[in-house]
Amino acid sequence: MSELPRGIRNNNPGNLNFAHQPGAHLETGVPCPRFAAFPTMADGIRALRAQLLRYGQRGLTTVASIISVYAPSTENETTAYITTLCRHMGVQADTVLDLNDPATMSALIGGITTIENGPGHLTAAQIDQALHGLPALPQPAAEA
Repeated sequence: MSELPRGIRNNNPGNLNFAHQPGAHLETGVPCPRFAAFPTMADGIRALRAQLLRYGQRGLTTVASIISVYAPSTENETTAYITTLCRHMGVQADTVLDLNDPATMSALIGGITTIENGPGHLTAAQIDQALHGLPALPQPAAEA
């Protein structure tokens, strides 16, 4: 299991910093813990949605504005992150996103979680299940 990306191990596919999110605790088993660990992957996906909606309430509604705060250049290749996410979503960096639109939110979360953890860890169906509060789909078995 330690071979899985940190965000997947923590059920936190957005790699959200621990901020006392409901149900979360500070990750364990790493030298410098900082990320939240959630009870289930669905909880982590919903926490990412909640964070993105908070950004929208603050007027951050484009990929460029969201990712400049979410993945700042002090820690990330922010320009590459924005470019990759825009390509994934099929939008421009300055396109205003409707964060209340389920398809937009699903695409945004899908892109972020793929950038954060690499491909193949979450499916669009898993994201949609979590966002719509439906029973979780089984997670794919970890590769040996």
